[in-house]
Amino acid sequence: MPAGSTVEIPSDALFDLKAHRGEGMLLLAMNWRGGAPPDNFVGFAIEYCEPNGTQFYPLKNRLSFEGNAGSMSSEKRPPTFSTLVAPIQKFRWVHFPRNAELQGDFIYRVTPVFMSGSDQLSYGVARTTAVQLARETYPGVLNVAFTRGFISSQAFVDNYVDHGPVNTLLPPDAKSGLSFVPTHPDTRRALAWMGFEAYRELLEVLDGALADATAEVGLVAYDLNLPDVVDRLARLGNRARVIIDNSDEHHGEGAAEDQAETALVAAGVQVKRQKMGKLQHNKTVYVDGAVMKAAIGGSTNMSWRGLFVQSNNLLLIRTERAVAIFKQAFETYWAAPSTFKKSASAEWMGLGLAEVDARITFSPHSASNSVLKSVADDIRSATSSIFYSLAFLANTPGVIRDALGDQTGRNELFVTGISDQKAGVVVASSSSNSPPTYVAALDANAPSPFREEPTGLAKGGLGTRMHHKFIVMDFDQPGARVYLGSYNMSKTADSDNGENLIVVRDKRVATSYMIEAIRIIDHYQFRVLSKKDGKALKLKKPPRAPGETPWWDRDYKDPGKIKDRELFCP
Repeated sequence: MPAGSTVEIPSDALFDLKAHRGEGMLLLAMNWRGGAPPDNFVGFAIEYCEPNGTQFYPLKNRLSFEGNAGSMSSEKRPPTFSTLVAPIQKFRWVHFPRNAELQGDFIYRVTPVFMSGSDQLSYGVARTTAVQLARETYPGVLNVAFTRGFISSQAFVDNYVDHGPVNTLLPPDAKSGLSFVPTHPDTRRALAWMGFEAYRELLEVLDGALADATAEVGLVAYDLNLPDVVDRLARLGNRARVIIDNSDEHHGEGAAEDQAETALVAAGVQVKRQKMGKLQHNKTVYVDGAVMKAAIGGSTNMSWRGLFVQSNNLLLIRTERAVAIFKQAFETYWAAPSTFKKSASAEWMGLGLAEVDARITFSPHSASNSVLKSVADDIRSATSSIFYSLAFLANTPGVIRDALGDQTGRNELFVTGISDQKAGVVVASSSSNSPPTYVAALDANAPSPFREEPTGLAKGGLGTRMHHKFIVMDFDQPGARVYLGSYNMSKTADSDNGENLIVVRDKRVATSYMIEAIRIIDHYQFRVLSKKDGKALKLKKPPRAPGETPWWDRDYKDPGKIKDRELFCP
């Protein structure tokens, strides 16, 4: 059954329902039929059933109506509430099912909930939809993988902080990364949760190389301080070659990258250090063996911070063509970095996927093969929507930021994005679209019923949280596409650094990145809104006094909210 297909459509259903497949997650979107809901509509109850299962499990809400009694999952945790009694007061919701890798249809059942004048709940006709998640985006060929990036979240607090502080899971700074040994009692489970699919895919590719005695490995790293990666490279010995950035941040004064170089050379690994023009900023791997063939690009640094703290992504491709292209770029970096701008690797190259149009280019580029303007031109050609998650947008002036700013001013588009916090940056013009959500310094304190969250370690805090570099255009159209990689959409990334930039023209892949953008934007926007007045957060009851409005009022009056509803569930 196709992802997002409708299982049943009751003739008296009050709303439409659509499921969008993501990576280990999905986006459910609802839209009321025939105009606005009635005032006594108080949200959606959501339940799901696993493939081949018979039991529906209700999603939980951390918010409730005044007086609700929830279930305590431990003595330390605040109560959680079944959405059957504490419905979701949103028209879309991102969910991470517990066993997302299961093959087959996940069935979601969504029910409208109403409240009477005496606070009694009643239920309308439910809608169901089916979605197939599975592990790989295109099995055996291509997989999009994300880190969790939610160390500052209630889920992390509930699952792991109760059992041990953050400094028992993560090193205090990058320099101590290779010598740090976690002592948290749930280390294995916690790191797997934090690193999510990206951590698993990276290690499984390296493990596959170790198992294939014919495999050779080429790895390019900007940050390299994770023992899981360095130890595997050392075990590969002379079957591995590694290029490590040699900029000031990674050289001297006890830098972990110097430590990694020493350990790898001692194990027989060939190592080169590079800065290119500014940085060797790539995070790429190729494995070329008789059994194991794989190539990895994206934004995920091979470090504690890159995999367990930041929001990052990687793209794993298993075609011979992709491996040859990554290997060719590696060879050019290795042997002739000064001539890279004129090499074939600085041009756009198809990655050899039968079902998906995917191409890659590596930096640095010359003026004649620069890609910065062509990406900006593509942004300006969007006809439906733009979603972006771009680290360092605030200090990245130029054609990409200009194009995003101009497109945000177009009322016929839906545009939203997230970046890091910097003062004085204005990307949006006066329109119904959303300016970037900026990830600011995070405050551990949160209004009731939320608990204190980790904000830093012993030294230097947790650093940048949002590290993606991707832009999604027209995810719901035949021309859906996403740009991704280590490439910071800047002049420096284009003409000076060692980088990878991939464009994938495919609805399934574009939708996965769209959902990733939405879940991060929603997370940080909620954090900001929840702290505005410091009051305990509660679900909103129907209006009962003059001047009161229902919870959904803005969704039917604000132009941006209207576009939001209609885009995800037309």
